[in-house]
Amino acid sequence: MELDGLERAPPSMDVMNEEDKTLQCHCQFPSISKPRISNNDNPTTTSVHELLECPVCTNSMYPPIHQCPNGHTLCSSCKTKVDNRCPTCRQELGDIRCLALEKIAESLKLACKFCTFGCSEILPYYSKLKHESACYFRPYTCPYAGSDCPIDGEIPFLVSHLRDDHKVDMHSGCTFNHRYVKANPCEVENAIWMLTVFHCFDQYFCLHFEAFQLGMAPVYMVFLRFMGDETDARNYSYSLEAGGNGRKLTWEGNPRSIRDNHKKVRDSHDGLIIHRNMALFFSGGERKELKLRIMGRIWKEQNKQ
Repeated sequence: MELDGLERAPPSMDVMNEEDKTLQCHCQFPSISKPRISNNDNPTTTSVHELLECPVCTNSMYPPIHQCPNGHTLCSSCKTKVDNRCPTCRQELGDIRCLALEKIAESLKLACKFCTFGCSEILPYYSKLKHESACYFRPYTCPYAGSDCPIDGEIPFLVSHLRDDHKVDMHSGCTFNHRYVKANPCEVENAIWMLTVFHCFDQYFCLHFEAFQLGMAPVYMVFLRFMGDETDARNYSYSLEAGGNGRKLTWEGNPRSIRDNHKKVRDSHDGLIIHRNMALFFSGGERKELKLRIMGRIWKEQNKQ
């Protein structure tokens, strides 16, 4: 597979304090019974959840929850953005805490927001945010490395998105043989390409090729990312080989999950790194044109289920 004239990628690149002068005030919200457990379809939980939604940023509120003298609440982050004025009635906010609402929130149990993706966890309100930040069922972000793409979703959707919107090549099989060609390699100091998505073992893998400065040295880096979670990525291994003129460099390791963005993988140097001078030596000729051949293989570890 020969790719010439590759485009240069755009640059990527409260804890409650009892000593505070805090006033305890009765929040003005509807009288409700204290819920023991809830799900997203429970009317009582829904009404409480609405009360816990900050009217400014619409995110769920966590201690300290602030309120004005009239009982209107907002989160601590937004309190610093409204010039100490209630966004609802314009009264001065002061340092009033809505301790009653904080206590009710402590009694709530809610479904993970990724329940539609398969998560069945029912969580205490104050644990929900931490769980969701690392939930196995949370959607994946688009792994395309040539731009900051805002699209996220499940793996089959992202595969179609890469093919149809980013025009990434799709390849079936567990071996590959690519040649990267660039007429003026010295002009490419910082570039990113994701050329291929591989489908093998009923899984998808993304092959990346990047040019950047490692200290003062211009280098190329090739690495593979697994389209799935970190734990599943460890079930697979891959090898890379670059060479020419009777020399070769090899790399072997586990693919990184697309949970780790390409910059994090690159900055950890977790892949095959080739200095430009070596890559031009591999290319042969007068070393003025990059013709770098990368061969590789993906396999499933036999002792992994």
